[in-house]
Amino acid sequence: MTDAPPAEGAPAAATSAVAGVPTERVPAVWILTFSLAVTGMFVGWYGPLQILLAKQADVFSPGDKQGVLALVTGVGALFSLLANPLWGALSDRTISRFGRRLPWIAAGTVTGVAGLAILAVARDIPMMIIGWSLVQTALNAPFAALTAAIPDHVPVAQRGIVGGYFGVAQTVGAAAGAGLAVVGGSITGGYLACAGFVLVSAVPYLLIRRDQVLPAALRPAWSWRAFLTGFWISPARHPDFAWAWLTRFLMNLGNAMAVLYLFFYLKDEVGLADPDGGVLILTAVNATTLLITVLVAGAWSDRLGNRRAFVTWSGVIMALAGFLLAGWHSWTGVIVAALILGVGFGAFTSVDFALMTQVLPTELDRGKDLGVINIANSMPQVLAPAIAAPIVAHAGGYPTLYLASSLFALAGAALVYRITSVR
Repeated sequence: MTDAPPAEGAPAAATSAVAGVPTERVPAVWILTFSLAVTGMFVGWYGPLQILLAKQADVFSPGDKQGVLALVTGVGALFSLLANPLWGALSDRTISRFGRRLPWIAAGTVTGVAGLAILAVARDIPMMIIGWSLVQTALNAPFAALTAAIPDHVPVAQRGIVGGYFGVAQTVGAAAGAGLAVVGGSITGGYLACAGFVLVSAVPYLLIRRDQVLPAALRPAWSWRAFLTGFWISPARHPDFAWAWLTRFLMNLGNAMAVLYLFFYLKDEVGLADPDGGVLILTAVNATTLLITVLVAGAWSDRLGNRRAFVTWSGVIMALAGFLLAGWHSWTGVIVAALILGVGFGAFTSVDFALMTQVLPTELDRGKDLGVINIANSMPQVLAPAIAAPIVAHAGGYPTLYLASSLFALAGAALVYRITSVR
């Protein structure tokens, strides 16, 4: 499916609109409504991930809270890993008068809200697993569709700045998710507050109804074999895609290991009396530096036409933050590390996304191929608990955990230079 040409006899104009590289700059209203929709998704993910799931794990199993959190997040991330490329591939093939992507944004948002409602009323660990798995599965539908909307609509010369807004939306979503989780007043209230924001945030983007309509002539004939084998993108035939995937995977694995146990790190290692409030403050501090660098780095990389140098330096800066967390176990040290991490991850988020859109194998399969790329986001969520839990319990605790996260970031920073088709 990845290398399939447009269907014979497809109208030239339709082929250009759907399969071509866009050249017209997107307007500000598209960027703003797009960013709000992305913000909502990350509220739905990071309100639970940063605070609510950890608090539930502590309530249901205080003696094994790390293990319960690892189980719930690991199972949910496994669903996320499978869902994102699936929804992306299906959106590539969707024929609807509303477009290819919008139906998946609407359906996924509503179903993700239902998952958050299940978590709000969960009374045991199995209900946590069911609710979080539904959230991960459902919210990956709008995530896949919105990710694909960038190469659908945004010209290459504008992708750094739009990738910057994408990064801003992630950061604001993470901060807003943590804030709503706290101001909700309880675990139930936190989940419901996040759910309400997720639902409302998608509406403006849906209402502007800016989407590509796929002509029936361009949709490949259905074949289970072609559909399933299309998810394998050969590293031998597309080496730059493979190296870009590995770079993103390593950087995200380092970041996931650092963030996953932040609540417990503040509570157990730093000895902070109010870890809930600590996570909220750190998220705000991190967001402040990230919001600045994500836009600056994205726009700067557009002007220079050089993506790889920004990715490399962002990995080095992220690793520095991990080294600080490993050796400076104080509230001041954590604040400084959060500031530095915001600089590094902000540059990485915007520039790396723009780089990814430039190594896609074919234009007609943008959703599916970006879904495969996004496995490099979700797989670290599966692996991070499996790696982090035994490190914290048996292999040196939190200092070793943050040293390992730094090494993963440095490896990703180095390997980006194996990509040759993008500067």
